[in-house]
Parts: sequence; C-alpha cells; structure tokens
Amino acid sequence: MRALQFFRRGAVVQIEKFAPDTMLLDYLRLTEKSKGTKEGCNEGDCGACTVVLGTAHNGGVHYQAVNACILMLGQIHGKELITVDDLARDGKLHPVQQAMVDTHASQCGFCTPGFVMSLFSLAHENRPVDRAAVVDQIAGNLCRCTGYRPIIDAGLAVCNSADDQWSRAQSETFKILTAIEGDLFVGDETSFFAAPATAEKLAELCAQFPSATILSGGTDVGLWVTKQMRTQSQIIYTGHAKGFSDITDHGDHLSIGAGVTHAAAFDHLKTLHPDLGELARRFGARQVRASGTIGGNIANGSPIGDMPPALIALGATLHLQFGKMSRKMKLEDFFVAYGKQDRKPGELVWRVDVPKPAANQVFKCYKISKRFDDDISAVMGAFLLTLQGSKIVEARIAFGGMAATPKRASKTEAALIGKTLDEAMSVVLDDYAPIADMRASAEYRVTVGNALLRKALMEAAGANDMRVLQP
Repeated sequence: MRALQFFRRGAVVQIEKFAPDTMLLDYLRLTEKSKGTKEGCNEGDCGACTVVLGTAHNGGVHYQAVNACILMLGQIHGKELITVDDLARDGKLHPVQQAMVDTHASQCGFCTPGFVMSLFSLAHENRPVDRAAVVDQIAGNLCRCTGYRPIIDAGLAVCNSADDQWSRAQSETFKILTAIEGDLFVGDETSFFAAPATAEKLAELCAQFPSATILSGGTDVGLWVTKQMRTQSQIIYTGHAKGFSDITDHGDHLSIGAGVTHAAAFDHLKTLHPDLGELARRFGARQVRASGTIGGNIANGSPIGDMPPALIALGATLHLQFGKMSRKMKLEDFFVAYGKQDRKPGELVWRVDVPKPAANQVFKCYKISKRFDDDISAVMGAFLLTLQGSKIVEARIAFGGMAATPKRASKTEAALIGKTLDEAMSVVLDDYAPIADMRASAEYRVTVGNALLRKALMEAAGANDMRVLQP
C-alpha cells in the first residue's frame, strides 16, 4: 500500500506523500487547519494536544486518548481520528462538552480540549465509572486554572454512558477500519514511512534497512523530533504488525510481545502481581500507556525506565530477532552502558518472558517520583526474595535511577542470602554511586534506595507495625 489511510469525519482520508517524521499535531494544525487541538509542552506531558484514536477490536471500535504532539502521522494508519473540532453538531455541544460547561470546569480554556477528549474516550469504554476512574483518566491532562473538582464532576456526570454518533456507528466504522489492510510503505528507499502488516515482514524490513528508526509507541522517538529537532528520514513502525503485540500465558510465565502497549499489558501485569499492576498504572498517563510499549521501554535503554527493573527482578528473559535469526539473553545483560544496549542495527527487541513469582517468593516494587501520577521516576526499586521460612535463600534486586542503566544490586543480594528477614534489616544497599540531576540528588537516591530495601523486607515479613522489625 503506497498511501496512508485513516478514517476521519465519515470518510477515508488518503495521503500519498508526507515527510516520514510528520507529527500528528502538526498535520492537524498546519495542514488540516483544525486548531482546536492545542500545542502545550510538545513532549506528551500536559495533554493539551489529546485526541482520540479508534481501533477495530473484537467486532467493535476501541477508543483511546493519545498525545498528538508525540504521535507521528503514519501511526494512525488504519485508525479513526477524532478531535475536539468534531464533537459539536448542528450547534449543539457533545454531552462531554456540555458537562464541562454545566460544572464550570473551564476558565482560560487552553487545556479544555484535551480534557474533553480524555473524558470522551472514557465515556466510550462502556464500563462503570467512579471518581478514581475519572482521576486516572485525566492524570495526563494538566490544568492551572480551575482546580480539578469541577472537571471530575463533569466526568462523573457523563462518562458512565456514551450515546452519540460514534457509539451508534461502531459496526459500520469497524467494517471500514478492517478494510484498510496490508503493508504500508510511503516514500522511497532513501526517505520512507513503513508499517509492515505482519511480525515476519517487520523483521525482514528492519534487517533490510538496519539504519532506519524503529518506531513503536513514539513516546520517546517523538521527542527526538519535537525537542532534539532530529530528522527521521527512514521510519519503520511496529504497531501495525500482527503477531508482534501478542501476550501468551504459559502458566508459569507470561510471554509479552514487544509491541504490546502498556494499556494492553495492564490486566496481565496486575494479575501477575498487584505491585506490578500499580507500577503499570503509574507508568506515564493514559495517553502514554495507550501508545508506549513494553518493548520500547526496554529497547530505549533508559536508566529511569520503570518496567526494566521490575522485570529484571522477576528474572525475565529477553528475545531478539534479526530477519529470521533469533537469540535470547537475561534481560539485565541487554543493558551494556548508558545509551548502549546489546542490539545490533536492524535487530528487534521481539518479546520478553516474565516468570510468575513462586509460592515461596515475595515480590515488591516501588516507584518514587516528585508527582504521584504522570511523572518520571527519581528512583525505581524492585525486589524478589525467595524464602525458606523466614530465611532468605535467594534475592534478586534491581533499581532504576541509581546507575547509567537499570542494574541489579549484586552485592546487596549476596549480603542478604542466609539471613532471616529480621537479620537482613542491618544490610545496607552498597551497589550504586548515583548522580544528582533535576529529579533528585545523589544523597537522596541513596537514602531512598535503602528505605525501599527496608520497606521490602518489612512487607516480606508481614510487618504491619513499623516497630516489629529493628535494624
């Protein structure tokens, strides 16, 4: 297929030529002239640019809020695009818009389009909505005027049902979206945006163009364009490839395809362990989780990525693919140094196998950040303790934010083995020499790391009273 296709305002839009790294927000505001969607932070943090994408799923259309500022235009191939400009019809506001008016939830109005689209998405989830659901939905939308109480009131007023033209047209929209099939390749070999339709074709294309940018959710690569002003002339997008975003439960472990979004992984992760579910819920905001992928969070090698430390502690195995050749390694071995991973050009992070904790194992993970929701970690700690009674016979501890890569605390692990949980309280974290940056000082990180170790040991012992265990 040589033309990008998406469904918009009742018609299929075809674009045969565009710069590979065109951002969706720029297309809306500069090309389409739909200026209701605002540009705020331009890094996927404030939510002013929130739009909604509809994806064919299980016989219907699944709507999700996303950040248009860090989403590339090519990523909406085969999807329905809805913006705030589309909601009002025949001089009548959409119910979400009307609720924002009725509850006095808008003042300066700059952030309002993003809030409206986030709530529009929530209303189309067709599930009971309470205050916690609304708060989680709008965690990625920042407002400086109203305070959130009237915005939450608006969400509670309308988000328990969606009776609008989109809900009534789902069957027809599903047919239109499923008709847009096949590999996408727009451009030529020197400059292109490609979206292979299968995982096999994806691996083949990445091997053929090893210098191309492999684009997954865009929550990191998008900033290369919007903040670092780096031109991306060859882009291979993974999100259209069937088989690349599968999750399989093998009983004793989960196999998570690299293309699985954090939103899609959520239910599986929280079933694996409640702490992992809460970590997944606090990964960015709903817009970020709808786009960002498990594999992308690993492949970018960030020292402050949330998932790698938790997966390392659980003993995850990483699988990589280059064309038809595959290899695997322990996840911790993938991270070589800052900005360097054990992955050759054109090789894909393919899937990660995550063991489930055994009956005699205790898993704990904690994210420490300045802001509780929608924020990057200052310190991320994960712990897996294997116990015989109260004695620690094996320990796996990994931290993010404490070194140039996600890294195991091997010295601390060795110091814990053979100790009872109360004896282990005297162990001090002695594996890291963290740096100071805008998120935290080095001293703070060391202090917090030790506090998290102590917290994990206390919770492993079932200590409800902080005085039960003493160092």
